[in-house]
Amino acid sequence: MAGIFRDGLLTGKTAFITGGGSGINLRIAERFVDQGAKVGITGRKQERLDQAVAALKARGGEAMGVASDVRDYAALETAVRRTRESFGPIDIVICGAAGNFPSPAVGISANGFKAVVDIDLLGTFSTCRAAYEHLRKPGASIVSISATQAYIPTPLQAHVCAAKAGIDILTKTLALEWGAAGVRVNAISPGPVDDTEGMRRLTPSPEAKDKFCSTIPMRRYATKDEIADLALFLCSEAAGYITGAIYVCDGGQSLVGSGAFMGQLGM
Repeated sequence: MAGIFRDGLLTGKTAFITGGGSGINLRIAERFVDQGAKVGITGRKQERLDQAVAALKARGGEAMGVASDVRDYAALETAVRRTRESFGPIDIVICGAAGNFPSPAVGISANGFKAVVDIDLLGTFSTCRAAYEHLRKPGASIVSISATQAYIPTPLQAHVCAAKAGIDILTKTLALEWGAAGVRVNAISPGPVDDTEGMRRLTPSPEAKDKFCSTIPMRRYATKDEIADLALFLCSEAAGYITGAIYVCDGGQSLVGSGAFMGQLGM
């Protein structure tokens, strides 16, 4: 991976990442500090953030963690402000906080549906809104983590489908409104990503994983490194004229459509 991008690609830049204490978002934070960025991460548990920050610093990076829930706008504002106060104007925002639990629609309560929409969609908007006043302009970049459920109806994922579809159109709308200020707004739409909590829940056994992989044209899950590399590209000068784009990184899974999921579940 180290040879894909020149060293120091993000030197002098500051990034703010929600959900940055674990999973895909932590790997993005690792990639960013490796490329010279100062990184502020937020999530609900300070202990997890402290562990992540220690790991980021061990890589030679500058990092800090401030606990907040993206459903709490005031707390989110505080996390953004403290990042700016410590590291200077924010150049990059990664909206990565997400919630998910597999369930048929009739098994999702109104509160359960709302919780996922509040974390994914409202949390993405709130992050963008809270960070906008602190972004360095022009040259700023926002990347939201969406999912292929945004446009592929997926069994057991009605709440996620609705939330991610909202993120995609929000991304395009903000790109229209904020382009004149120099702020680029894009999204990454991963398919299944290995070694993540979501896929451990959806495919809890090796047999389930193998069966799911058999429906993907590339016959494997994405790695967290592959998503992090795409985020790095979108936040770099190489993507300086790209905005309002939804980048699909799913090994061709979306080409198969809902049928693969239906077969997986024996429906």
